Amino acid sequence: MDLRGNKDFLAGLVFLAFGVAAMRIADNDYPMGTAMRMGPGNFPLWLGWILAGFGVYLAARGVWQMVRRMPGRKAEALDFVAGGDPARTPAAWNWRDAAWSGRAVACIVASMLVFGFLMPRLGLVPALVAMLFIAAFGGREFRWREVLVLTVVMTALAVGVFVVLLKLPFQLFPGFYLV
Repeated sequence: MDLRGNKDFLAGLVFLAFGVAAMRIADNDYPMGTAMRMGPGNFPLWLGWILAGFGVYLAARGVWQMVRRMPGRKAEALDFVAGGDPARTPAAWNWRDAAWSGRAVACIVASMLVFGFLMPRLGLVPALVAMLFIAAFGGREFRWREVLVLTVVMTALAVGVFVVLLKLPFQLFPGFYLV
């Protein structure tokens, strides 16, 4: 069984490697603290566990896809790992057939740069609005109403989570802090 061309297996190994590295760095370099007063090592430790879990899942899925393609093999109970019924599973995706959109990549990169530039100058809300609209321009279809609703919901969610719940001192608008 040759796993070198199996993208799920290779992606799983990459996720697993990054997860283990994050756990190792967090455990060695940062204090963990306690459950009540968590230290700076807790976030990378748990993020590492999550990444490693995704890695194990993807690697198992890749191996299972290879096993399913073996001649003379019958469907078994573990086919849920590979994504369902083997008779209805589409052919393997070939990255060479993918068409990259330069506009999409440029809009995503530009949206991140604009957010980083506007955040300290104009605040969280204008930076998020600009970022979400610029990123939406990269899609195949741009509908003003949908983008506006998405922007309002995502901005309200970001303000609610980061400013209200986590009490991070982000400037919402120039000179206006909620916390």
